[in-house]
Amino acid sequence: MDASAQARFDLIRENLEEILNPEIVESILAEGRNPRIYWGTATTGRPHTGYFTPAIKIAQLLAAGCEVVILLADVHAFLDSMKAPLELVENRVKYYEKVIRAILESVGVSTEKLEFVLGSSYQRNSDYVMDVYRLAALTSEHDAKKAGAEIVKQSANAPLSGLLYPILQVLDEEYLKVDAELGGMSHLPCIAATEWLPKLGYRKRAHLVTPMVAGLNGGKMSSSDPDSKIDLLDPPESVAKKVRKSEAIPKVIENNGVIAIVEFVLLPAAKLSGKNEFRVERRDAEPLIYTDIQKLKDDYVNDILTPQLLKPAVAEALTNLMAPIHQAYQNSPEWQEITLKAYPPPTVQKKVKKVKDKGSRYPGAKKETEIASHPNPEESKTETEEPKAEA
Repeated sequence: MDASAQARFDLIRENLEEILNPEIVESILAEGRNPRIYWGTATTGRPHTGYFTPAIKIAQLLAAGCEVVILLADVHAFLDSMKAPLELVENRVKYYEKVIRAILESVGVSTEKLEFVLGSSYQRNSDYVMDVYRLAALTSEHDAKKAGAEIVKQSANAPLSGLLYPILQVLDEEYLKVDAELGGMSHLPCIAATEWLPKLGYRKRAHLVTPMVAGLNGGKMSSSDPDSKIDLLDPPESVAKKVRKSEAIPKVIENNGVIAIVEFVLLPAAKLSGKNEFRVERRDAEPLIYTDIQKLKDDYVNDILTPQLLKPAVAEALTNLMAPIHQAYQNSPEWQEITLKAYPPPTVQKKVKKVKDKGSRYPGAKKETEIASHPNPEESKTETEEPKAEA
């Protein structure tokens, strides 16, 4: 590759965990063409701050001259243990597109060149469905389970739809006519199934793998786990509370969700904006200013940067980063209406108060002889009592 193509490849590779089949991308760049790359997301739970990681990578891909396709995978959402019932999927798709555009615009990226594709727009056509059948006939249950192990909900008696999920994801590469797929580490077993497409006579694709972002509870950040994430529309007080309650063991950087936010969200976003720094204020000393994550990690291990200092700084920086998203939401009655339809508040059923049977021995209880002689309350009126005259 010449210097120009190498520079483009370096930008594509930046901040990735790894690239599978990098030679595919390199050859396209060497020819002077623009790689066509897609990133897909199943429209299930509300998107969270972890979505900044692919968004920032998408910004770099656009800067490298790539054609980028965003797949709103509505069929995948339904197949994954019905996380998104069909009656909600349509509005969740609209919600996701609004959020993804707002994320990119919040870090200064124009969305004009992005191509949004709805999964069901082609996943129900006859050719695609026939390819699903063909690939299902060539794929073992073991391989399908292994491919979807990190992205499909697992259970003892899982529905068959979970086995179809990775088959659809592999076929999406062919039907979206892309050269590469962008996905996270949790998708690696699925996107690494590069031998599946050639079984149908289709070419292999490259795979760009983003790092795993630890959640606030130390595990994987997930849309379906409210304790692991910060929603993109969480108010500032909620952001501060979640960060304050998050797990951040002093001097330990492994599985530290607070440091992960700095590494994969705040510092890359600052670089896109031109600031390229993360600032930690201190009451009785000069602020700590970080331009690279390694220095921050070193200070954390050496207890120069403590959780008590780090957490408020992360909460404030996140709040500032999410402010344009909040503003866009507040300025859009359409988005607010879509949100209510996509994620309706749970209906709370009122408890019916159970009438206790106190028996016949409590004060004021009617005697059995009285009930027996007057079973009908209307008949218990005295004979001298006359009905009231009508007006």
